[in-house]
Amino acid sequence: MAKLRIDQLSRHLQQELAPVYLISGDETLVVEESSDEVRRKAVNNGYTERERYFVDKQFDWSQLLTASSSLSLFSEKKIIELRFEKPKPGDKGSKAICEYLDNPNPDNCLIIVTPKLDAGTGRSKWVKLIEKQGVWLPVWPVSRAQLPRWLDQRVKKIGLTADSNSIELLATRTEGNLLAAHQEIEKLKLLSVDGYLTPELIAGAVADSARYDVFGLIDKILLGDTREAVKNLQGLKTEGTEPTVILWALAREIRSLITVSNNIEQGQNFNWAAKQAGVWDKRQGLFQQALRRLNIKTLHRLLRQANIIDKSIKGLHSMKPWDGLLDIVLNFTNAQSLNETNLRLSLQS
Repeated sequence: MAKLRIDQLSRHLQQELAPVYLISGDETLVVEESSDEVRRKAVNNGYTERERYFVDKQFDWSQLLTASSSLSLFSEKKIIELRFEKPKPGDKGSKAICEYLDNPNPDNCLIIVTPKLDAGTGRSKWVKLIEKQGVWLPVWPVSRAQLPRWLDQRVKKIGLTADSNSIELLATRTEGNLLAAHQEIEKLKLLSVDGYLTPELIAGAVADSARYDVFGLIDKILLGDTREAVKNLQGLKTEGTEPTVILWALAREIRSLITVSNNIEQGQNFNWAAKQAGVWDKRQGLFQQALRRLNIKTLHRLLRQANIIDKSIKGLHSMKPWDGLLDIVLNFTNAQSLNETNLRLSLQS
């Protein structure tokens, strides 16, 4: 087959599903979305079982060949997914991948996800075999010049409309970070009126000061600093910040913590687990501190709390949204939940 660009993937998948895909790059958001798109196509084609392996220095490459030849317990077809910690599989890995490709099982779809490959690795035998039998999808960084077009496509994809001034402002505020841009667009979707993004809306919702305050709150929460977190929450309420924006940020961090915790449970080291969850390097220390005091059961309880707050914001629950936000902040930092003994901490209505 061939090497494809990201914008060619959807059309390719409408026509066929290749037996093997190599998705490489350092743009976490685009890599993950491309992987998801391939998996959805595979599931729709009957590949309903999935075996995922995280490849590090200790990885036993015989697992790949065993997975290829073993019978599926739940379906006739399955997805085998390899996620590389480093871009090069080493001699044993290269040999195992080539051996797999020399005699591929037609009932398997192999997806290999790696960091960016250098020119030498791109010419290696295992990559060339993948290009011959399947698809190599290199994910390149989106340049500053390309970013407005990328943002415009994202905005339209979720049913929003924005003029060129709004798109340019969003590009400036997100500074080329695709994951941050994606998160901001999702937040703006909640705040938009009639699906239209104005420069005024973006300036208010994505302003540097607002970003600092909301994300500063999240940092205090992850650190377990109850007093400063409550003080920050009060300040956001006083400034007129929408509860929806705060809840969005809280729920996103809780889901990321759950993903990291699950990845660690599957045997990954913390750094690799955090990277796979899309946690930026400079925030990994905060996540480590949070996970030292929050187990998976607590995290799921926090997510349920967030769901109740969402219902209260929509008028579907009797709880006051700001009381719910205070309660979840206290629970997140392992402080006592809102009750008669700590009403002095509550936000004034």
